[in-house]
Amino acid sequence: MSVHVLSEMAVLMRREPVQGAMSRWQSHRWLLADVVPHEESFGREPRCLRHTDDESLWLYPGWRLELFTDDAEGYWLNATSPTPCYFVMWRMVDKEDGSEPVAEPQAVSLSYHDAGRWMDAQETVETVPVPPEVVTCLQDFSTQHFVPEEKKRQRPQSFMRLTDRFGQPASVSTDSQRKGSRGPR
Repeated sequence: MSVHVLSEMAVLMRREPVQGAMSRWQSHRWLLADVVPHEESFGREPRCLRHTDDESLWLYPGWRLELFTDDAEGYWLNATSPTPCYFVMWRMVDKEDGSEPVAEPQAVSLSYHDAGRWMDAQETVETVPVPPEVVTCLQDFSTQHFVPEEKKRQRPQSFMRLTDRFGQPASVSTDSQRKGSRGPR
């Protein structure tokens, strides 16, 4: 397994008020706002960029976007999908000062396989579209490292017993008389 570091990213998470009938159970919700290229001015520590009673915007810098040769199929699936995207897995984390919990990214990936594993584990996974230059890198990487499996011809299953839709043995007849027909006149 070889690792190729594509770039370093920053994740933006937003807290916003819930509208409509859902607001009876939950006043606010967290969601993935964006994934942007990391800049040195972001620093290395997560920080709140904006906070009001209704909204918060948090920046989580320094996420390495890595491509692994053994997961080339997952990148190929993403690159060839109608909307290629970043997959961000995040969790609600209690703050040390005891204030309201915040949404914190746990992983960022471009692989369909990673996202599928996270969702199978009941994690929260959200997506945002990737820019065209990242799609190009994904396509190049998957072309270089992904070899599709050769489709095997499925042999006819003529050796299997015929059954009806209830699993009972069935037979095929070639004579002209059928069950329920009147016969010759």
